[in-house]
Amino acid sequence: MMMDIDPQQPTVPAEAPWKPRSAIETGAFGRCPRCGEGHIFRGFLTMRDRCEMCGLDYSFADPADGPAVFVQLFACVPGVVFIVMLEILARPAVWVHIAVGIPVLILTTVLPMRPIKGWLVAAQYVTKAQEAGTAQLWAKLHGGDAGQRDG
Repeated sequence: MMMDIDPQQPTVPAEAPWKPRSAIETGAFGRCPRCGEGHIFRGFLTMRDRCEMCGLDYSFADPADGPAVFVQLFACVPGVVFIVMLEILARPAVWVHIAVGIPVLILTTVLPMRPIKGWLVAAQYVTKAQEAGTAQLWAKLHGGDAGQRDG
């Protein structure tokens, strides 16, 4: 006889003792920052509502434009510099720019987006980050002391 598992119900009790985890240890790999077992994403960049393992509500997470900024500053710039240097040093045909440039831009912009977004979400959880002045709202919505989050 097979039991139906409710996807809204966590499979691990909420009162389980959670080992503190670093944001890089979990977020960069798309894992839940609390239990390290569940997933943050349900698509490439689409976040889940909650962890399927421990039930952590991801509504606290708002990386906004952070992942795009990090990709532009630290990943995309070297890719563009590479393409410009290719033109300056080799002056290849247009087809070479297309054959080399598009993969370089994809590798330096799209691929790092998910690990960076996961890292930012996990960092928000680990550091208990919240907008200034929202401690009372957090306490009202989640019950408990202002500014406190299970961890």
